[in-house]
Amino acid sequence: MIRTTFIFSIFFSCFFWVRNANAQQEQVYDSLVTQAFGFYEVKEYKASAEKYAEAFAAFGGKGFAGDRYNAACSWALAGVPDSAFVQLFKITQNGGYTNLEHISSDTDLNTLHKDKRWKKVINSVKKNKEKEEANFDKPLVAKLNKIYEEDQSHRMRINEINEKYGWKSPQMDSIWKVIGFHDSLNLIEVKKILDTRGWLGADVVGGKGNSTLFLVIQHADQKTQEQYLPMMREAVAKGNAAASSLALLEDRVALGQGKKQIYGSQIGMFKETNENYVLPLEDPDNVDKRRASVGLGKLQDYVSYWGMTWNVEEYKLNLPRYEEEQKKYHQD
Repeated sequence: MIRTTFIFSIFFSCFFWVRNANAQQEQVYDSLVTQAFGFYEVKEYKASAEKYAEAFAAFGGKGFAGDRYNAACSWALAGVPDSAFVQLFKITQNGGYTNLEHISSDTDLNTLHKDKRWKKVINSVKKNKEKEEANFDKPLVAKLNKIYEEDQSHRMRINEINEKYGWKSPQMDSIWKVIGFHDSLNLIEVKKILDTRGWLGADVVGGKGNSTLFLVIQHADQKTQEQYLPMMREAVAKGNAAASSLALLEDRVALGQGKKQIYGSQIGMFKETNENYVLPLEDPDNVDKRRASVGLGKLQDYVSYWGMTWNVEEYKLNLPRYEEEQKKYHQD
């Protein structure tokens, strides 16, 4: 199953189709996919697979590559290999799926490995990967992949440490020191790349490498973020960076300047109560329109990962409180 970690990383998936349906159709599709993933999370795999099928049918058989992959996982776990392979062939033979590492290690698909069709799937992925990487700068890809692992590996431990020891524990202080150390080294390397070669696209450094450039700048200090923000804007205009990633950097820079964020990507927490909230947001009524324009999902889906419910009217009432908390942060 494809999983997305929203706090520290962004998953970039290839689209199997370009969404051009009307708003009502989009809402139906999104709702069905959300329900499908919900069934998966509670291990009702057949119900999940059927709900994915319903979502694709709502668009005349079209669907996102990530959703088709997840549907294949649900069908495999439900013990229906034929339907699983239908989805896998759609994204590997027709959709250009290239993530060989993920599909080879995903335990959701283990029941398919002894089927003769599995080899065809893997061979298709290998061919797609070779075609995609034909013009890659291989040494630079390797360097950025290493930086990516250093950026993410320690951050992926934060939730576990928080649950076990608490946010203010010595263990949490220790992991942040480790993260800070690696961030400083990673930033030196990424700045060299950006200053000498510019913001390289996925056609040169691959999807992970391209996202690594963003992650390192996103995790840098305010001055560095402001320095490279114009370069990333230009990269998005040229198709060398994702608009959804730029949106996150725009939000972080705006908040760092004492302004309101635009896309609602940055989450705060009250120290006294550990209550999470969306940091001060400009024009809350239209945030989902802005998010959709850069390829981000609905804010409710995003904040649900922090156990929050998005209620725009309630948010507007609490906004002065959030702004006051943000002022305290800048004063500290």
